[in-house]
Amino acid sequence: MREIIAILRGLTPQEAEPVGAVLIEAGITRIEVPLNSPEPLASITALARAFGAEAEIGAGTVLTPEEVARVAEAGGKLIVSPNTDPAVIKATRALGLASWPGAFTPTEAFAALAAGASGLKLFPAELAGPAGLKALRAVLPPATPVYAVGGASPANFAAWVQAGATGFGIGTALYAPGLPAAEVAARARAITQAYDEVLA
Repeated sequence: MREIIAILRGLTPQEAEPVGAVLIEAGITRIEVPLNSPEPLASITALARAFGAEAEIGAGTVLTPEEVARVAEAGGKLIVSPNTDPAVIKATRALGLASWPGAFTPTEAFAALAAGASGLKLFPAELAGPAGLKALRAVLPPATPVYAVGGASPANFAAWVQAGATGFGIGTALYAPGLPAAEVAARARAITQAYDEVLA
């Protein structure tokens, strides 16, 4: 499995299956629908029903334990947040879901790990830069997965990996509201090709 989470902010339920299908065909099998999208739980339900056996479907911008429960009810298995909230992380793990909280500082990163996070989302990665990740890596447990989110793209995958990134969350470089599925497919293929060139 490629260490990429597709961030489909703005996805509508009508787009969910066509967009999910082209992402999975291109080899991206982790998909999050941010909860500030139109009818996100309907999109998550559609994706989970269609692709739950072959992909990890879930939600982004998850801010409360109540939202975690609603995502789980919709069939989601992946919880991604912009922040480190131990209550959200613990609720996520209690339901057996994968927890990827946003962390920017060592304090946030260690608080997230102590609460049971599956991995860390360095966010906003563009502000930390590869140098910031490298410094963070020096103190984190070596096996900690860290995804660069916000500023990671095929143009800088290599720099992030050299700094210690395990993978990436990709948003607007992959999907924007209203983008035809064929265009999402082309972007997904370009992203997976660039990823494979760096990480193969």
